[in-house]
Amino acid sequence: MSDAAVRPASQIADAAVPIASASIWEIFLEFLIIGATSFGGVVPYLRGSLVAKRHWIDDKEFVEMLSISQSLPGLNATNMAILVGQKLRGWLGSVVATVGICLPGGVLMYAVGVFYRLHGDHAWTTAGLKGVAAAAVGLILSTVVGLSKKALSQKFDFVFMAATVLAVNRLHWSVPRALVLVGILAVLFHYPRKVEKANQNQ
Repeated sequence: MSDAAVRPASQIADAAVPIASASIWEIFLEFLIIGATSFGGVVPYLRGSLVAKRHWIDDKEFVEMLSISQSLPGLNATNMAILVGQKLRGWLGSVVATVGICLPGGVLMYAVGVFYRLHGDHAWTTAGLKGVAAAAVGLILSTVVGLSKKALSQKFDFVFMAATVLAVNRLHWSVPRALVLVGILAVLFHYPRKVEKANQNQ
C-alpha cells in the first residue's frame, strides 16, 4: 500500500501545495504590505501572507519559525522577517524583509505618537483603543485555532500546550525556559513512536 493511501486527506492537501520561490523585490513588497496592514497583531497577517497567499513556507515551518522568534530577544515580527527572508534569499532576503516590515510601522507610529500626545486623553481615543485591543485578541485567537489544526496532531499535544501556558502564566517561567523544558518532554513523547512507525513501514 502506498504512503498516500494511508495518509490523512488534510496532509495530502497540504503536500499538494508546492513551496514557491521569491525574488528580492517580492520579499520586500510583501513584508512592506504586512507591516502597513497588520493592525492589532502581526502573527495572523504573517501566516495569511507567507503561508496561505504566497506559499513561501508551510504551516509546520511557520510554527517552528514562530517558536524561534518568540524564544529569542526582539520583536516577533522582526525575527520572523529575518528567518523567512534568510530562508528565501539568504542574508539579503533578511535585510529587505526586515526593512519592509519595519518601515511602515516606524512611520505610522511616529505619526500616531504625535497624535496620542495631543489627543490621548480624549474619550473617543480611549474608546477606539479598547476596541482595537479586543479585535487584536480575536485575530490572535483565530490564528491559534488555525495553527492548532496543523500543529496539534495528537490529543496529548494539548497537554504540552496547557503545560506551556501554565508555566508562563502561573509559574512565571521565562518563555525560553518553558519552551525548552516542554519541548524536551514533547520530543521524548513523540520520537519513539515515529521511529517505531518508520520501522514498521520498512
